[in-house]
Amino acid sequence: MPTPTWTRLSPARRERVLVAAMDEFGTHGYSTGSLNVIAREAGVAKGSLFQYFSGKLDLFTYVAEQTSLRIYARMRRWLDGYDGSTDFATHLVDALEAWLDYFAGHPLERGVTAATNMEMDPAVRDAVRAPVDALYQAGLRPLLERAVAARDLRKDADLDALLSHLLVLLPHLALVPHVPGLDGPLPLTGVHPQVRRENLERLITPLLADFRARDDR
Repeated sequence: MPTPTWTRLSPARRERVLVAAMDEFGTHGYSTGSLNVIAREAGVAKGSLFQYFSGKLDLFTYVAEQTSLRIYARMRRWLDGYDGSTDFATHLVDALEAWLDYFAGHPLERGVTAATNMEMDPAVRDAVRAPVDALYQAGLRPLLERAVAARDLRKDADLDALLSHLLVLLPHLALVPHVPGLDGPLPLTGVHPQVRRENLERLITPLLADFRARDDR
């Protein structure tokens, strides 16, 4: 957690440090990310970083959490906007299109997402994934519960299982158009927008199949 010294900094200085850390960790990952570079790019002394955070992992965890909060804020329209008046699968595909578009235009957030999901050190990965996953679940579970209430999902649907599928799918989709080799038989990059949407629909249809209401509308 940030120290009281961090909270007393001006918003502009906190933003400079955060953006510099997002860029460095997003480009080089945690292990080879340099505190010297972060300090230089933020215009602060390296020693100041240790006045703001207890160490490198503390800073990386904070960066991952703050990045997730930025993403959550932009995706809140889709998380909160479902009211049962449209088919849940259609809403989910709309949300995934917005998700792909967001990461296409936000390389810093995309880099941090890659760094947190591809970190090789399990202790570091667990430390940063815990707050990120908690935020994902806080946004996604109410959405799924509303789909149950709207009878788009079965009332006995295993929401934990569906939520687990989405927690795997979303980071992958954030990165797949930008990391060579991650795209599969259903390409999501370099194709016509209609083809991309059709491929997203093909991904979602089997994912939701076991969770849809029997009287599927």
